Amino acid sequence: MTTCFNRVYIEAAGYHLPGEPVDNDAMDAYIAPINKISPRMKKRILAENGIRLRHYAIDKDGNTVMSHASLAARAVHDCLGKSQTRLDEVSLLAAGSSGGDAILPGFANMIHGELGAPPLQTLSSQGVCAAGVTAIEFAAQAIELGAHSQALAVAAEVPSRMFKRSRFAPRGYDSDFDAHFLRWMLSDGAGAMLLTDKPSGRGGVRLKLKWIHQKSFAGDYPVCMQLGLTEDRSTSYLDFPSSGEAEVAGAMSLRQDIRMLPHLFDVSIHEYVKLVAAGHVHSERVDHFLCHYSSERFIPVVEELLDKAGLSIPKERWYNNLSFRGNTGAASIFIMLGEFLETRSVKPGETIFCFIPESGRISAAYMMLEVEAADEPLPQERYAPVRVEEGGITNLPSAPHDPAAAPAHLQKLLTALAETWHDYRSSVWRSPVIRKLVTGRFAVEDYRNWTSQWVPQVREGSKWMREAVTSLTRPYEDLAALIETHAGDEQNDFQILYQDYQAAGGDKPIDALRRNPGGEALNAYLHALAATENPIGLLGAIYIIEGTGQRIVPMLLPMLCKQVDLPASAFRFLEYHGANDEHHLTRWLMAVEIAMEADVRAADAIIATARRTARLYQMQFDHIMESDSL
Repeated sequence: MTTCFNRVYIEAAGYHLPGEPVDNDAMDAYIAPINKISPRMKKRILAENGIRLRHYAIDKDGNTVMSHASLAARAVHDCLGKSQTRLDEVSLLAAGSSGGDAILPGFANMIHGELGAPPLQTLSSQGVCAAGVTAIEFAAQAIELGAHSQALAVAAEVPSRMFKRSRFAPRGYDSDFDAHFLRWMLSDGAGAMLLTDKPSGRGGVRLKLKWIHQKSFAGDYPVCMQLGLTEDRSTSYLDFPSSGEAEVAGAMSLRQDIRMLPHLFDVSIHEYVKLVAAGHVHSERVDHFLCHYSSERFIPVVEELLDKAGLSIPKERWYNNLSFRGNTGAASIFIMLGEFLETRSVKPGETIFCFIPESGRISAAYMMLEVEAADEPLPQERYAPVRVEEGGITNLPSAPHDPAAAPAHLQKLLTALAETWHDYRSSVWRSPVIRKLVTGRFAVEDYRNWTSQWVPQVREGSKWMREAVTSLTRPYEDLAALIETHAGDEQNDFQILYQDYQAAGGDKPIDALRRNPGGEALNAYLHALAATENPIGLLGAIYIIEGTGQRIVPMLLPMLCKQVDLPASAFRFLEYHGANDEHHLTRWLMAVEIAMEADVRAADAIIATARRTARLYQMQFDHIMESDSL
């Protein structure tokens, strides 16, 4: 869902960071090691995240020096000071955070009280990194509708109180890696933005909020970052007889499942591709890219995904302050924008694109800002916030998409395929078999049932590929050779999968195994298409099938290993494809280049086949839990 704005401006962005900067050597005085492995973890994690300095709102004895609400209030005062605005001129306060000083009342109300502000409307948004964007969007909608003229959006985080060594004492100073990890990743800070419909234009420019796009994928993925659940995510801290017992059980440790983080960026980039397709973003026109990430390790991940989509933003246009401000969660984008505006000059016509992924249960948020000249006429008519549904843009005077600016060569094809993939991936994660796995209810018989239906499907893979090779005419000789090589690589994969089936207790002969209705439909479709002359569209089928191996399978494997009581040798097929399908997709891209060079119409066939294959493969997933045979 994309909300567009016509008359909302960011008048100022302020922030506050508590205490003096703390370098990596001085961290131990605040975030002390909790056991013998802590120093090794610290060294490894800091080497990857690139953070050199951060701030804490606690002292070296673990005492809180500045409360959550007071930290947020300092950021508000900094913001109002920059804009020369009085607190009583603001009528709405929206706050976002992972939590405040108290569970109740709402964090925005606590900030309101800390400020001693006159009566005003409040909103509290709880979440992780994108919670602050929710606060901005609510404030912007209120201004766009005319309900308010000036509104404050605030975000603050004080995770250091969760990382004190004393908090791990009830567990005997023992802790799992997921709980260890965030101690060296997160730090404290707060930021605030003043939104208005009457920008002052100080400095000769003003900053217009063009649109905000947010989407949660919690229905697709398990919990990634959490506080208040046990390590296995099965029990809430409220379900224990006492808070002390919840502490001992580890339910009060802040945890991050780092194995899921690559998937967060994969999902986020595909959502970005949709924004490009809708005309909201032209990557070549982004002048400043403010990208929030928790670790510098993910910079090449984001770059690679953008490159694969053909929608790269040059690295010199990126801005991030992670290395010297740390990861301050929901406050990060506020602090980042505040420092960006302090240290960089912007010119009328430039755009500032903000990207905020959230790992809590996988969400993605985006904002587009545009710099205007201070003397440019302000919009006179009020518009209700314009929403863009999945099907396209509605309610806008004219669609912003500019066909003349569409990328050339393979970029249009890759963008269309990425859209198809994004929808398919989401549907797969909601299928009965994956939902059972995500919710921790998977058993050996479920895995055995799954592999029994999967073996005969995989067995056909090299067959329809070789059938396609014989259907290719002379202009596609190079393509035929490439597909033949790929078929050769895949021809014995089914035997590995059959051995996994046997390791799970399967005792049927391989010829007795049957595909489910979805697998049968997929197999029939692929063989029928392979028998036609020059079945170039099959490259779209390979994109979906190999993509499943590269982008979905690696996420399933850790959950399977944890829930299914089988040796590692029972998961050889999944492990193999998770490691090798990336190379297969590289070969696929070469095949597409050959096909496009031979026939420019190949793209349409590839896209159409990818969509049909995605629907049929989805059907195969949907039927897995029903039976082990037709």
